[in-house]
Amino acid sequence: MKKFARWSACALALAAGLIHAGVTPEEAKQLGTTLTPWGAEIAGNKDGTIPPYTGGLRKAPPDYQPGSGFYPDPYKDDKPLFTITSKNMAEHAEKLTEGQKALLTRYPDYRMDIYPTHRSAAMPQSVIDATVKNATRAQTTGNGLGITGAEGGLPFPVPKNGYEVMWNHLLAYSGEVVEFTSSNYYVDRTGRRTLTGTSNMRYEYPYYQADNPERNSIYLKQNTNAIAPAALAGQQFILVDPLDFTTADRRAWQYVPGQRRVKVAPELAYDTPYSAGAGMVTFDDIGVFSGRMDRYAFKLLGKKEMYLPYNAYKLYLSQQTNDLEKGMAVTGTPKFLNPDYMRWELHRVWVVEAELLDGKRHLYKKRVFYWDEDNPGTGMSDQYDNADKLFRVSMSLPIQLYDKDIAYALPWLVYDLSNNVYVMCGMAGNGPLRAGLNGPGSAPTWTKRDWSPESMAARGVR
Repeated sequence: MKKFARWSACALALAAGLIHAGVTPEEAKQLGTTLTPWGAEIAGNKDGTIPPYTGGLRKAPPDYQPGSGFYPDPYKDDKPLFTITSKNMAEHAEKLTEGQKALLTRYPDYRMDIYPTHRSAAMPQSVIDATVKNATRAQTTGNGLGITGAEGGLPFPVPKNGYEVMWNHLLAYSGEVVEFTSSNYYVDRTGRRTLTGTSNMRYEYPYYQADNPERNSIYLKQNTNAIAPAALAGQQFILVDPLDFTTADRRAWQYVPGQRRVKVAPELAYDTPYSAGAGMVTFDDIGVFSGRMDRYAFKLLGKKEMYLPYNAYKLYLSQQTNDLEKGMAVTGTPKFLNPDYMRWELHRVWVVEAELLDGKRHLYKKRVFYWDEDNPGTGMSDQYDNADKLFRVSMSLPIQLYDKDIAYALPWLVYDLSNNVYVMCGMAGNGPLRAGLNGPGSAPTWTKRDWSPESMAARGVR
């Protein structure tokens, strides 16, 4: 409760004389009193099925080995409260997305085991303090395509429109540096599994690096270095995303080992197929959504209670072994991921509808996003094709890194309803997850030279 008092005092000070943009004084007073500093409701719901927020998960379970990069399940003793199937889905329809309903209807043996809700998301105090400050200083620019005035925290703890919610997602705190080996698997309708890509991944977030001179201009740097299968080994790409897409654009380079050269790759955006996604994942599907927002109108529909994949530790540990194929054998079942390894919880989400703008082209005509109020980095989306038919369903698979105050939600799952197949993307397979900057199990930042096309070429395998 001392932290809530501190947050409240900070918010009241801002409301007293520093309000010049963003939220009203009354709204600023809510941060740290009725709302967390990032805008989630502190109170639980009336039914008691969503508990009050008490600070998140900051204590590791006894079997955690500090610095190992492996995260045991702190909730392994929880039992499902109930299960949703095609037979009883009508009773829970208000809390289900159209995508979830489609999966339940299409596959009679698909199920959602609903577990007790744990509001485990937590952030470092520096991020909390910056978020409270951002509430009164952050603004969007260029009709939502960029932001200004934000630094080191979520930009819009009290979002007023769909663009602000989407920027909260893009800038959700995932540490300053994240490094891991990522494996993607495609599973066809018969259950045959195909490794579509294993890569050494590095994500850096200059926006959250206090000493980085790029923190006010760049929010994401991503390096992907493919190591399997053989057809992709050695391929690399670098993506750099700005905070203001009205003054800058995504910078992208690709290294092609067969040609032994680096090329500028502006096509690595929007609905260009992601090479490790088996042709059913677009570049702006990464992490459920990424990149520029200029092809859609993003409308905030409000907040509601929905069932989200959450605290997916069991799934992580099944993949994070020295035998990834063995892990996939139990999780990558035909038609859908093994429900035994999915954990669903009731959470409040921001709902944003994205409609394709006139004159713009994209594989998806409409997208509906559901972002968790505690951790806007995690959520789900329903994607509709140009015939207004539900096409794909995406969902992130979050865990809380309880040793680093990081709500981590990079891995995601995509169901393609047109072909009855799915792909698991970004799973931290065959090794540890290294995140943060300081302490054991952390990954150091790269230099500016490390991020250059020349260095990418030097890292080429063949």
